[in-house]
Amino acid sequence: MHNSYSYQALFRFTLNVFKKMGCNDTHADTATSVLLSADMRGIDSHGIARLSGYVRLWEAGRVNPVPDIRIVHETPSSAVVDGDKGLGLVVAHEAMKIAIKKAEAVGTGWVSVKNSNHFGIAGVHAMMALEKDMIGMAMTNASALVAPTFSAERMLGTNPIAVAIPAGKEQPFVADLATTTVANGKLEVASRKNEAIPEGWAQDKQGRPSEDPGCIKEGGALLPLGGDRMHGSHKGYALSSVVDIFSAVLSGASYGPWAPPFPAYIPMPENMPGEGLGHFLGAMRVDAFRSKESFFDNMDKWIDRFKNAKPAAGHDRVLIPGMPEMEKEAYHKMHGIPLLKPVVEDLNALAGKLGISCLP
Repeated sequence: MHNSYSYQALFRFTLNVFKKMGCNDTHADTATSVLLSADMRGIDSHGIARLSGYVRLWEAGRVNPVPDIRIVHETPSSAVVDGDKGLGLVVAHEAMKIAIKKAEAVGTGWVSVKNSNHFGIAGVHAMMALEKDMIGMAMTNASALVAPTFSAERMLGTNPIAVAIPAGKEQPFVADLATTTVANGKLEVASRKNEAIPEGWAQDKQGRPSEDPGCIKEGGALLPLGGDRMHGSHKGYALSSVVDIFSAVLSGASYGPWAPPFPAYIPMPENMPGEGLGHFLGAMRVDAFRSKESFFDNMDKWIDRFKNAKPAAGHDRVLIPGMPEMEKEAYHKMHGIPLLKPVVEDLNALAGKLGISCLP
């Protein structure tokens, strides 16, 4: 059961929440745009449904609404940014602007971030580079919910990787993926709908396969991409580890099982080796490699050829990464964003607590 809301109505609501947290107008606007881009692209596990989670982090003193986001180390093509405990939605946005500026100057820009928080969907940060006809990359470490292959212990986050590549006449290529079989938000959605989850998504606290979406709350774990060793989970584990090292070991954020948890009610890990969550962002100028025109021409041919690959039996088309999200965005612009009833109830409870207008 759900109602649909216009982007404008959800934007106003979310903006008011971030302002009530003490964010200035610019940061509130950025945080709202980044958060709602998830709902627009159909990634409802990372959109407005998470808003009350950010508020709880602020109430727990773990989010600083007025951060001094600054570069603490840099070279012409790289930087480490200290997010000063700001909203990751804002910190990553600012860090990506730095990466783009460096790419404009020297061809590529790479920024590793520490002392940040959950940054929403990775894709929206990578896609910032598209506005400058650049290739963008974004990744982040996250709360330890994932068991490495053969482990019963949670050591890594869902640790997403996003790469956005511009094209000429074709729509851009946008890959945005968790390094787990599914993002944790999918289990939250299954829980809200009271549905079982497929085998290969999660395990119980002993490390046995589980179909219970609540198994994570009972000490279980998400599984790396692949699900088990037979299906290549060691590859998902390796990719997740790369994200953790680039985002947190490189920047001085807390890594592995010490990454700060998103739910505010979970106590912070002891003996944390770094500061906050970490992100890694990159921008590359196409003409640092070859002429933009010839690259765009080849990229268009690449996309066109893959789109026109012969579909497998039972399928009507072959998708390019980013296509389903782009189609969802067009649909939601026209028809509004659907929200499940429990999400609306949660948001309206939040509105009551903060003294702002409820959603209708």
